[in-house]
Amino acid sequence: MDRCVVLVDAGYLLGAAASLLAGEPARSRITVDHAALIQGLRERAEADTQQPLLRIYWFDGAPDRVPQPEHRRLRVMPRVTVRLGALTRSDGRWAQKGVDAAMHAELTELARNRACSDVVLVTGDGDLLPGLMSAKEHGVAVHLWAVQAADGDYNQSEDLVAEADERRVLDRAWITQAVRARDLTGICAPAPAPRPEIAAILSAPLPESALAASAERAAEAQAAAVRNGTAPPEAPSENGAAVPAPTGAKGVPTPKDLASLRGPGTTPAAPAPPASATLRWSSDKGWVERPGSALGESPETASLPTLAQLTSAEQRWADREEDITTVGGDPYEVGQVFARRWMERLPEPSHVQKLSTMYPRIPHRIDGELLRYAARFGLLAHKDDQIDEHDRYAIRAGFWREIDVRAAAERQPAGE
Repeated sequence: MDRCVVLVDAGYLLGAAASLLAGEPARSRITVDHAALIQGLRERAEADTQQPLLRIYWFDGAPDRVPQPEHRRLRVMPRVTVRLGALTRSDGRWAQKGVDAAMHAELTELARNRACSDVVLVTGDGDLLPGLMSAKEHGVAVHLWAVQAADGDYNQSEDLVAEADERRVLDRAWITQAVRARDLTGICAPAPAPRPEIAAILSAPLPESALAASAERAAEAQAAAVRNGTAPPEAPSENGAAVPAPTGAKGVPTPKDLASLRGPGTTPAAPAPPASATLRWSSDKGWVERPGSALGESPETASLPTLAQLTSAEQRWADREEDITTVGGDPYEVGQVFARRWMERLPEPSHVQKLSTMYPRIPHRIDGELLRYAARFGLLAHKDDQIDEHDRYAIRAGFWREIDVRAAAERQPAGE
């Protein structure tokens, strides 16, 4: 077949571009216009091979092979196929697993089936040498492309370079058509300014009774440590008395603390919840007392419909199209999109006012649906072996931002 195929090792292409433009191979140091990059690869491949493009294969790694926002955008572009390997963390560094094997298998299969006459490889890994040699034996011309090295030296396997039929270098001018270094101050990028909505949720005060229970629990733990001989050394106070070393308790109420604060059965040592109590942590880790309602959802909020109940099959299909093509996957943006769809489909506008009275607690059913929606974008995944709680706050803050805007608009008298 007289046509060309491009196989891209995204880890090599973007990592080398980051080294060239930002001084280190971290992809977080660059921003990529994927549409422009794909168009540039297509035009360059057709010009170099003098053959029409069959397809661009984009090989990359992702945690648990879950497509990230950039993969979701790429895989709906014309003539682009995304193949994902695993992304694992070892010795403090991220590493791709299975990407080289997938490229080798694809290259060999294309050549064996004579699906193309020319193959463009954008990679530097010598593990692809057997696949490159196999493609040549099947009569396929192999073009090897390199990204201009930051230090002026090769950033590809010398054996791979020696075996390729043609070699080209994607220089800085070509790379910067689609890739830019992030705006940096000195060596490190400036820390992003915290959003006020997230800060408000994080800084909400804990109930005094819950703090007291947490302090009592910390004292019990310290006493037990003393009995077991595992307590840290005590520091002398100003009057000579021993002061227990701090236990590191953060004052976060446990479910046991909260259970002791519920109406009947409350012990004398546990006072009734204060009327001004507010939620500090996520919706399933805290409590809030509201006039005329028990702890938990009121009858009005319990009757609020979920987005799934409000969405038709046609709308569900349109939502998926929008998620793939226009939603970037930022946690705050994801919360906004979910809230906007939910409010637009509500049969009764009064539902928005009902929900706004619960801030910052989202009803359990809606909150679970919101987080499941966010998981489609690869959010809430394990980062450094721990779930990123800041993503959860950002998702909920985006949700509340949209609710607040709509509720404020409905409260405003007509004509103002």
